[in-house]
Amino acid sequence: MSDFEHVFDAPPEGAGADWTIPQDWASYTGVEHRTWDTLYARQMKILPGRAADVFLKGLTALDLNTGGIPDFAVMNPKLQALTGWTVVCVPGLVPDDVFFDHLANRRFPSGQFIRKPDQLDYLQEPDIFHDVFGHVPMLTDPDFAAYMEAYGKGGQRAASLGVLQNLARLYWYTVEFGLMQDADGLRIYGAGIVSSATESVFSLEDASPNRLGFDLERVMRTLYRIDDFQQVYFVIDSIEQLKCETLQDFGPIYDRLKDAGPIAIDAILPTDRVFTRGSQTYAARGGRFAA
Repeated sequence: MSDFEHVFDAPPEGAGADWTIPQDWASYTGVEHRTWDTLYARQMKILPGRAADVFLKGLTALDLNTGGIPDFAVMNPKLQALTGWTVVCVPGLVPDDVFFDHLANRRFPSGQFIRKPDQLDYLQEPDIFHDVFGHVPMLTDPDFAAYMEAYGKGGQRAASLGVLQNLARLYWYTVEFGLMQDADGLRIYGAGIVSSATESVFSLEDASPNRLGFDLERVMRTLYRIDDFQQVYFVIDSIEQLKCETLQDFGPIYDRLKDAGPIAIDAILPTDRVFTRGSQTYAARGGRFAA
């Protein structure tokens, strides 16, 4: 299953040609607003001292804790004033070209729905909490905003060259599951981690996963899993580093990657900068819900 696998083959009824739908904020129920509040409060007990400052500053700048699911009509002007980005609602996972076009034009596609109260800990398809709480605060940072725009433009090219799997790995190990080194140690910035109570702790404190220094081509060759905690996390030195290393012509990189096979998810190479040599115990026990 690809990250970019989508639910529909064409925009469903009620969606525009660009697959956007109204948020229809007034239609959210009290239960749905309380679910957001529960998730938000739980994460804010966990993230201080674990999340990167840039993420926490983004939360504050957007004021996402006003009670209930954020209204995009209120949130978007704040985000747009900071970096020119806006958030648009889509009816689920969208086709690759639609996703990349939105990013290339500084529009972040978000699911409109929120998980049920009995799904707080795990949801396969990203909901509005993952998309808005997890992703949008980082878009308040100019360097990360530029990185995401470049990623959208690069995705359009990668799809035409048949190397989308390599670019998908870059997104996975940075935007979704990235770690950052700062003066106080490793910190979380990836949306898949900051929106998960359990992985927020696992990614930084568990002995199981490898934690390795970010290397662009190494990341683009590394396999990943979509259904459980990661077996490896890649650590950037700064968002500026991420932007600078990826704002280049990927053509020569793609040429080299065509002759290079994938790297196993649990591998440590002689050339890796190792922050943590993981035990892989969690994966060996069977992963999610393993005793």
